[in-house]
Amino acid sequence: MDQDEGLTAVDNIVTQFNTYEDFLDSQITTVDLYYLEDESLARQLVELGYRGTGEIVKREDFEARKAAIDIARLAERTQKKTLTSAGKELQDSFLKALAMREEDNRNGKVSTVIFIRDKNSHGQEVSGYIDYAHRLKSEDFEVYFTGKRRLLPRPTDMSFYNWDSHIAVCNSSPNYQVIADNPEGLLFKYKRDRKILNVDPKAQPGDNSTRIPIQTELYAHAVLFDHISRRKN
Repeated sequence: MDQDEGLTAVDNIVTQFNTYEDFLDSQITTVDLYYLEDESLARQLVELGYRGTGEIVKREDFEARKAAIDIARLAERTQKKTLTSAGKELQDSFLKALAMREEDNRNGKVSTVIFIRDKNSHGQEVSGYIDYAHRLKSEDFEVYFTGKRRLLPRPTDMSFYNWDSHIAVCNSSPNYQVIADNPEGLLFKYKRDRKILNVDPKAQPGDNSTRIPIQTELYAHAVLFDHISRRKN
């Protein structure tokens, strides 16, 4: 039996029995108990390989694989729980688009930049570019996916402009470096692969980047820019 087959056999046993003692008990026959008259002794003989009706599995191997499988299952459940869009009945295309990208932005497979233009709670028109992955890590999106609040640009985002007060702010994020002094317009450099994202609607967005306009009832104007990093980790 090779190593892979051995691990598969152990995995099958580990998933079938809750404890190592349960596995040992499954290997003990009524004849063993009749002659030994001691369940504890019968378990010891099975563990040592002197008795038993099937595969010999050491206690340390059983417990190690049990722990590894439990950790894997916990990680899977945790990942599912972190998706705040999961289980939500989303109606608007903008929220649906964010939900589709949530997992990939959390795990780094995709980096999405969100452009939004609309009026804030004071009736002022604002616009800006949001690093979706960074916002996901820094705040709870439950309020957005449930519709309790609308996602809007902030002065702390990569780009923010208030059309009424003419306040303009640019900030680099953990994922992007802002290039604000470009004569042809605002650029973002993705830090992992150093590729340039051009958000000018008249220009190509750049290597491995896609511009997706979103038809939505929530905002006057919304666009998503998806960037896929090709850098090998």
